[in-house]
Amino acid sequence: MTHPGNEDPAQRLIAEYRALPADSDRKREIIAELDDNAAAQPFLVSVLADAGEYDLARVECATVLRLWPPADPGLRHRAGRALLAALNDPEEDLVCQYAAMALGPYASDDPAVAEALIAAGESEEDPLVRACARSALKEAGLA
Repeated sequence: MTHPGNEDPAQRLIAEYRALPADSDRKREIIAELDDNAAAQPFLVSVLADAGEYDLARVECATVLRLWPPADPGLRHRAGRALLAALNDPEEDLVCQYAAMALGPYASDDPAVAEALIAAGESEEDPLVRACARSALKEAGLA
């Protein structure tokens, strides 16, 4: 039995996150506090994958997942696919840019990620997404 105050700090932060208003900047701060916590990675992937989530929280998730890709192959695949979906989100330019930047560590694991990064790196639509994708391709050794 967990006593109040003895709960896992990540679970406490996740509960706080879920209780916040949709556009609270505290959400971004909480994601940053969870940065290298492997137990929080499924939560980070779920926030990133939710197009209705606060955009700056999703940007922070992309950054964290770039710096600390999940070690678990299944979660790593889901993280790569969440980043891929964020890359293709036409409503959120900033989320797209950070997703493109974060995809490097996932490109060698998933051919769909590599293909999407290559396409984004050649796209004429958004020069910032293109630059981020090219940087990720270099990081992945594909450029």
